[in-house]
Amino acid sequence: MQPARELRVLEFTKIREMLAGFCITPMGAQRCESLVPYREFAEVNRALDETEEATVLLAYLGGQPLVGFNDVREQLSLAGKGATLSPKALLDVAGCLRAARAARTALVKEREDTPILTGLASRLTTLPAVEQAITDAILSEEEISDRASAELGQIRRQIRAANERMREKLNQMIHGQSFAKYLQDAIITLRGDRYCIPVKAEFRASVPGLVHDQSATGATLFIEPMAVVELGNDLKQLRGREEQEIQRVLRALTDQLGPHADELRTDIDLLTQLDFVFAKGQLAKDMHAVLPKLNNRGYLKIVRGRHPLIDRETVVPISLWLGEEFTTLVVTGPNTGGKTVTLKTVGLLTLMAQAGLHVPAELGTELAVFEHVYADIGDEQSIEQSLSTFSSHMKNIVEITRSVTERDLALFDELGAGTDPTEGAALAQTILKNLLERHVRTMATTHYSELKAFALSTRGVENASVEFDIATLRPTYRLSIGVPGKSNAFEISLRLGLSPQLIDEAKQLLSQNDVRFEDVIANAEYHRQIAEKERKMAEDACKETVTLRNEAEKLRREMEENREKYLRKAREDAKRVMENARRESDAIISELKTLKKQAQTPEHEVQALKKRMEQGIDELSEGLALPSESRFTPPATVRVGEHVEIVNLKTRGTVLTLPDGKGEVMIQAGIMKLKAHLSQLKIVEPPKTAKTSVTAKTGAATRSVPLELDVRGLAQDEALPEVDRYLDDATLAGLHEVSIIHGKGTGILRTGIHRHLKGHMDVKSYRLGVYGEGEDGVTVVTLK
Repeated sequence: MQPARELRVLEFTKIREMLAGFCITPMGAQRCESLVPYREFAEVNRALDETEEATVLLAYLGGQPLVGFNDVREQLSLAGKGATLSPKALLDVAGCLRAARAARTALVKEREDTPILTGLASRLTTLPAVEQAITDAILSEEEISDRASAELGQIRRQIRAANERMREKLNQMIHGQSFAKYLQDAIITLRGDRYCIPVKAEFRASVPGLVHDQSATGATLFIEPMAVVELGNDLKQLRGREEQEIQRVLRALTDQLGPHADELRTDIDLLTQLDFVFAKGQLAKDMHAVLPKLNNRGYLKIVRGRHPLIDRETVVPISLWLGEEFTTLVVTGPNTGGKTVTLKTVGLLTLMAQAGLHVPAELGTELAVFEHVYADIGDEQSIEQSLSTFSSHMKNIVEITRSVTERDLALFDELGAGTDPTEGAALAQTILKNLLERHVRTMATTHYSELKAFALSTRGVENASVEFDIATLRPTYRLSIGVPGKSNAFEISLRLGLSPQLIDEAKQLLSQNDVRFEDVIANAEYHRQIAEKERKMAEDACKETVTLRNEAEKLRREMEENREKYLRKAREDAKRVMENARRESDAIISELKTLKKQAQTPEHEVQALKKRMEQGIDELSEGLALPSESRFTPPATVRVGEHVEIVNLKTRGTVLTLPDGKGEVMIQAGIMKLKAHLSQLKIVEPPKTAKTSVTAKTGAATRSVPLELDVRGLAQDEALPEVDRYLDDATLAGLHEVSIIHGKGTGILRTGIHRHLKGHMDVKSYRLGVYGEGEDGVTVVTLK
């Protein structure tokens, strides 16, 4: 067991008070207030794992999963002895059952990262039927529900009816002409549990009945008229029956708890433990604490540890290590520089970790599990025991040196102080040497130069110092390992107003060795601070470089993503334009074949024209994939009918519309209509080519034959004659391939047309359209 004095000196008791403040039950708070550090490595590990699981669940659930409840162990004991529990006691039991049910529901999940808390919660017993019975029957500490039993409901209905009859009778009396002169007021009042009317004292004989009370002056008597006495007696009997039934209900509810008393006591213990564990998790969250790594070899490594009782905004973090290269650390520096806080931080963080609490430090912190943490800190001078400051410290030191082992941690504040400096330094050096030989992990603060020299010359002992800013003569509270500190007594005294002459005279009294030693320390500290500032500047520059590099990399990735996105969109647009162009080219070729039949145009010329068109389409594709980089001056505006070139598509056309609000215009480019922005256009000369049309000649008449027939909306018997006429005209016109648009719909029209085409004399073959042709809504027919 850790000595209680050390828990108080290192302020662990205040941590327990903070921890108790996060509990939601009195039992959990008591558990926190009795917390002491564990000594076994496995116990400490489990306690820390509990806290880690609690922090995980608090983050996952977004808050405390438990609900508060009262300790009902005493009520369960009374019930076990045959007592009937009061409504309040039963409601407390229901609250305990509700808390167990809520905890089990929240925590018993298929989670692999919280085995300890899930295991605790899975042991909770829930009694939903008992809980429901209590909450249905008892509305509050003072009120039982009418639904608690059928008998109680019936009695209360009779009571309400009796009350109504009583009031009705009394209302008739007080509002009757013959009674009005006898009354002090025309009201009905209750005295005890009896209904009365206020009668003037002088008319007592005129109103027969029972006197239950009188006013302070005696002028008014509260009389229950004889006419309602019997009704009052009936009402009293009903109330007696009501009370008996309430007691019977409470007795029945109490009896339901008997078989489950042990389970309920176990629930209370488990909920108390859960409350305690989640309090540890909330304390860790509040302190921004971390889970420390543990070892059992006496090694300490604290990374930017903070004293948990100092304001987080002002506390200066410390980093130190102890227990491997050296087992004794001597901390020096000026008064008010933070030496004692450093000592307390190390001791308190060790106690917190061994109690299963996360520590306010950063990741990488590693702490050892000690059997005891001994501390001699502060002035405990005792007038009653006639102990001086030195005697008080020495009494503690004697007890520590007698009890301490290599499995303990010893902390000494101002070791050897309070007596002659020469003797005190020698005594302190001897004590540290003894503890070093016994392999005890030791930290001591001091002002003695002899101890600084001892640390410099002794293997296994290291100096540390709290930093002091000579420029401002103020402590920075930063700890530096490996450099002894300077007390700066002269500088501080000068800052506080001591005469410079006195300071100079005091310096002359120092021995040359002392002066040289302090000068060496001051010079080392000065260069260390410069190196630290340069290191800090280098770190800041490195961080800034990394930040700039990350930002540049992010910008590069964004630009690459945008480039890929725009290229992908351009390719998709190109593909769409190409498909449209190929469809139109097929139509043009069909028309050219018609011209060939009419004008006897040689086949090789038609094929040459087709090849040139395909080459043009391929060039169009290349232009869409790799936009032209040629420079040109786009027009400010265009007129309808004006001829332009879409530069990035290398396509010419005629303007169909004026620019809209976005600066876009509609352009007729051959058989295609395109929309383009003014910035992509340049004005060109109009073409001098004549428009070619495909016509069919039959005798003297000449008429155009379209490349497609639309029969959507027609019935099958209406559509088939139209298909016949169209195929006849297409055959006469010399068309090789035509399209019949019938739509998708139910497929009846498409099926009928296909059946008809199978036996048609002019049809060589037919197929459904592909992507870009209308797919299943179009049938493409090849003519003989």
